Amino acid sequence: MAERNTLARSLHDLGMGAWFGGSLMGAVGLNGVAREWEEETTGNRISSLGWAKWTPVNGVAIAAHLAGAVSLLMSDLYRVEHQRGVGASSAVKTVLTAAALGATAYSRALGKKVEMASSPEPEAAAGSERHPVSLEDAERQLRWAQWSIPVLTGLLTVVSALQGEQQRPQEQRRGMLRKAAERLDLG
Repeated sequence: MAERNTLARSLHDLGMGAWFGGSLMGAVGLNGVAREWEEETTGNRISSLGWAKWTPVNGVAIAAHLAGAVSLLMSDLYRVEHQRGVGASSAVKTVLTAAALGATAYSRALGKKVEMASSPEPEAAAGSERHPVSLEDAERQLRWAQWSIPVLTGLLTVVSALQGEQQRPQEQRRGMLRKAAERLDLG
């Protein structure tokens, strides 16, 4: 009856852990140290270099999480359709994932502006002027955007924990009976 999804769960959870943990460490540690730097441009440069090094790892973490999440969803389609509450938690998780992806992409775009503006290379610094957002606005927006990522991925972790609880045999039975009863009342 039940099949194992160890690889999918591992990809899902390890990817989420790295996405959450990396964004939290960057917002607290890396950006915190950069703000303490005497010369703001040097602090921005250090922060930008750190985030640039993290970006490929974060991309792999996000891809792993998404691969695991899609695989788990595909294996749970019957429960999504027939167990009360699973469809709703899946929808919430999808919306949170999309929001976290958007916040991550937006943060990277703003970070690129700060990276270019703090570059010691004149061409890169000049290129930042063509960016539609001013440096000050980019820095301000980046602080908010970077904090939204650990908040959103933290919420994703909570929804994932709820979905784990929904997989308990007694929850499955109760949820499927409630869903069947709702269908009978409507039919």
